[in-house]
Amino acid sequence: MPGTHTPARGLRRAELATPTPEPVAEFYATLLGWVLIPEPDGAFTGWVGDRLALRVHPGDTGPRLVFAGTHPRDLDPRAAVDTGRVLHGPWAPTPRPGEPCWVEHLGTTTDDYWADQLGWRVRDPHADFTLYDTDDHDPRPVAGRLTTAQGGWTCYYAVPDTTRATHDAEQLGGTILAGPLQVPTGTVAALADPAGNTFAVLENPPGWGGTWAEDH
Repeated sequence: MPGTHTPARGLRRAELATPTPEPVAEFYATLLGWVLIPEPDGAFTGWVGDRLALRVHPGDTGPRLVFAGTHPRDLDPRAAVDTGRVLHGPWAPTPRPGEPCWVEHLGTTTDDYWADQLGWRVRDPHADFTLYDTDDHDPRPVAGRLTTAQGGWTCYYAVPDTTRATHDAEQLGGTILAGPLQVPTGTVAALADPAGNTFAVLENPPGWGGTWAEDH
């Protein structure tokens, strides 16, 4: 039986814990065009319209994705479940520039764990890359999994031009890790912010997950 009765249908929020939240938050806000709001607890939240893109707060655990589900709980240092409205996912509006637009788990195959905890169906468990679908009456791709030597969840953000985004990220003190390159999801690049936290950008996604949105 899955660890959640209702499948996680997307993200509640993305988080980033870093010892220097203000300059890191300013890096993302400048690169991705957010409205940045300082919070009373020392955190900074980045907004695209009325949707939260990322919460940057003091700490040293790096990025974490918080999925929407029925039972709040920590899953591992880089993922959690919280209750509330899904802000980003296959049923949400088309991602605007700067918004989360896809999530992917990189590492060794842990399909059974995520399928159990988040109520997902693994489309092709034997492939190096596969999709996690919501296992309900209207299944849609909610996340990807790519088998790599190093693991963890990565959040993708929508940008109008991936090449321009990589150039701007370098100018702002970030690092290009890979790309821009064409993959099944679309034109992507892997980046690191000035504190070394990794994220990715996806060019003009037509929906959640870029080209995977064309299935629906």
